[in-house]
Amino acid sequence: MTARTDAYDIIRRDAITGIERRRLQPAAQLGEVRVEIERAVDEYQRRARLGDEVPLGDPPEMAQRVLRSITELGPLSELLARRDVEEVFVEGARVTYLDTDGRLRGLAEPTTEEENRQILDRLLAATERQLNAKHPLVQARVLDGTARLTAAIEPVADRLSATVRRYTVRDVTLDGLVARDALTTQAADFLWATMQLRSRVAVSGEPGAGKTTLAAALLSAVPTSHCVRSCEEIRELAVPVLHGGYYEIRPAGLDGTGEISLRDLVKFVLAMRPDRIVVGEVRGAEAFELTRAINAGCGFLCTLHANSARDAVNALVNAALMAGENVTERIVRRIFVEALDLVVHVDRDDIARADGHVRRQVTEIAAVVPSLTDGETYEPIFVRDGLGRPLEWTGALPPSFERRVDRVLPEGAGLRRLLEHGRVSR
Repeated sequence: MTARTDAYDIIRRDAITGIERRRLQPAAQLGEVRVEIERAVDEYQRRARLGDEVPLGDPPEMAQRVLRSITELGPLSELLARRDVEEVFVEGARVTYLDTDGRLRGLAEPTTEEENRQILDRLLAATERQLNAKHPLVQARVLDGTARLTAAIEPVADRLSATVRRYTVRDVTLDGLVARDALTTQAADFLWATMQLRSRVAVSGEPGAGKTTLAAALLSAVPTSHCVRSCEEIRELAVPVLHGGYYEIRPAGLDGTGEISLRDLVKFVLAMRPDRIVVGEVRGAEAFELTRAINAGCGFLCTLHANSARDAVNALVNAALMAGENVTERIVRRIFVEALDLVVHVDRDDIARADGHVRRQVTEIAAVVPSLTDGETYEPIFVRDGLGRPLEWTGALPPSFERRVDRVLPEGAGLRRLLEHGRVSR
């Protein structure tokens, strides 16, 4: 610990002790809080003159820093207010952040683990979530719903470990992804046409590859007349929906009751006559409820972790089997294979390129086609040989899928014509 950090920690602890002794409310009694902080700074300087501490170079700056820590979000205040910061990582006393160009940087201002923990508690204060010995894991929407906090403490983690992810998926469109070089115009037109009907689409990829961003762009292409019901553990999608709504799980309360799971939400929205159900991050039993949605004729859009488009169906099937229902893998697989229209796979660079950017691109759009046996085949429609390479149309279009899309496109237009000659009016 540096002398600067040590002085800050000593003064901050002294000020907090005084504030708690006087039972001050920082939000309502800012002036009195400031007095306590100045007292703690003066007391530290007095000890420094006696040779017990290292003197402060700028006492007013230290007082302002401690004030910000107690009344705001301390060293994270400015960081969390910046629009170019995508994700903040807290590991004990260390804070790093990822900017929107994909570059990992360290916070210059020193912090302590205790202070970082108090900052997280302050973020959680406006939610129904808690981080304590009984609940050592937490996920919550924070900062007025603009970010997602995921945190762990002992005994689950060996120290405070948290991420604050800013939502960057608002107002994303397919054309916007074309501008970012994530898609080609031709692929964007194809996906737009796909979203005009009650299609079943899975977006796969590794964490951080851009699945949620692509899902938001696909949602922005859904006709306004369609009823969309979106279910997530922690809400990240924020696309304006004229007909429908967004739903978020609720963890169990302190008495262990009141939990509403992602599976509960999917089951619930099935009774609300949706044209399309959206499920963010399918990982468990909620996937089984998607089989009910299929049988009810609903479209769906989901995101899931998978290494390739081919692995996406396996991930869905395995997640559905976690529900523990009395169905076999063969039956579940057949339901998904016969219903799923497309898998869109996204990928990203492992490290930032020389220009500091991390590419996030669609690498494959594949149709899922039932085989003559109980399995499935994948018909690539758009493929990219590698990140940075062109995303090219293979010329393939499954006939049954093409006929379904053609029925919802404007008269005189068709999916193949759209891909060969350019977009229709949107």
